[in-house]
Amino acid sequence: MQVHVAFTPGELAPASVGIVVDVLRATSTMTQALAAGYRRVLCCAEVEDAWALAETEGPAKLAGERRLEHVEGFDFGNSPREVAGAPAAETLILSTTNGTRLLVSAAARYDQVLVGSLLNLDAVAAAARASGEDVAVLCAGVLGELTLDDAYCAGRIAVALGGDHADSAAAAVRLAASFPDALAGLGASRSASNLRRHGLEADIEWCARESVLDVAPRFVRAVGPAAEVTL
Repeated sequence: MQVHVAFTPGELAPASVGIVVDVLRATSTMTQALAAGYRRVLCCAEVEDAWALAETEGPAKLAGERRLEHVEGFDFGNSPREVAGAPAAETLILSTTNGTRLLVSAAARYDQVLVGSLLNLDAVAAAARASGEDVAVLCAGVLGELTLDDAYCAGRIAVALGGDHADSAAAAVRLAASFPDALAGLGASRSASNLRRHGLEADIEWCARESVLDVAPRFVRAVGPAAEVTL
């Protein structure tokens, strides 16, 4: 098994299995929601798509953000803390600035797509290894650019995967190893700085917890413009 890392959404990584990472916060939110008992998460790129899906795929709850701002009329923001309680519906519809866009794109490019975060680090690595195929860890970044938090998480996943590391994965592993722990790795990023400015610093600590959820969410099918993720 060869392991690659795509640090930005525009990079092409040769693999059959893609692990989508937007650790602060979309993939952490997806993972937390499914672990809490939501049956599925419908990930869509546009807010308008989310509203339309709520009409056809309900009853559902809406979650998401644009530039860290809560979408007016949505039930939740893009915070794993908000979806950690008892599910308010079977379906959560999520639309975010970066992570859900990457997931929809990855679903069209890879044979198998998994959802990765630090919360489910061991579980998602085990699921990817079980495929026996080459793996690409796909970083959402911010508006097409590399982010330190996603690169850190990619490095931690690459370590957990083992296998033969391409140079991109080796670089991510070295970057991750330069921090003493996950909170430091995520906390040093511009993404974390932006969350602090919005009063969302508690999400950084939540997302920095490693392997506390034993679930490996995966893309199962397209539902209109959305990518359905379930366990």
